[in-house]
Amino acid sequence: MAKRMKAARASVDAAKLYSLNDAVKLLKSSAKVKFDESVDVAMNLGVDPKQSDQQVRGVVAMPHGLGKTVRVAVFAKGDKADAAKKAGADLVGADDLVEAIQKGEMNFDVCVATPDMMAVVGKVAKVLGPRGLMPNPKLGTVTPDVEKAIKAAKSGQVEFKLEKAAIIHAGIGRASFSEAQIAENIKAFVQAVSKAKPAGAKGTYIKKIAISSTMGPGIKLDIADVLAA
Repeated sequence: MAKRMKAARASVDAAKLYSLNDAVKLLKSSAKVKFDESVDVAMNLGVDPKQSDQQVRGVVAMPHGLGKTVRVAVFAKGDKADAAKKAGADLVGADDLVEAIQKGEMNFDVCVATPDMMAVVGKVAKVLGPRGLMPNPKLGTVTPDVEKAIKAAKSGQVEFKLEKAAIIHAGIGRASFSEAQIAENIKAFVQAVSKAKPAGAKGTYIKKIAISSTMGPGIKLDIADVLAA
């Protein structure tokens, strides 16, 4: 293990629950590699992923963006295709976009579709689905308002979805962000997950929250402090 990693881990008390501000300070002090590390949030939830009434899914805009360029592909035709291009979509198409995806050409981070194009999108559902790229009306990515969807994606929108181990995790920014920017993005993400609590959830909903940079150690947060911030 590199000296830097050893020093970073030694600076974090694995048994301690840190306030949001203290945790962010620790995270920034341990992110010292040459590239701009991602800041990630992981949340353990008190739900059963196997139960249909306990699913947690949603999307939230980060107050300070994500610090990266988001490429958006749009399935649309006619006027909607023209509107998508004007709004800054990186890829716009229909059957031609399907062909590109089937060839493995998937140079995009978000996929948007107008409702009338979902039959076309369905041809590559098995490719997009496992990658978390399938357009979904609940997430605002199946919509006639392609301009709004593109703007939201480009401005730093984060999608979250419950995983098998009842964990939700996502990248919410970059280590180069200021402490205040990181803290505000974390709060926005946690609050969004909190609001997405399913009706079937019983007992403690949020069990653990931890943050880390790409190469840094996990830092456990005081849940009450984060929710009250």
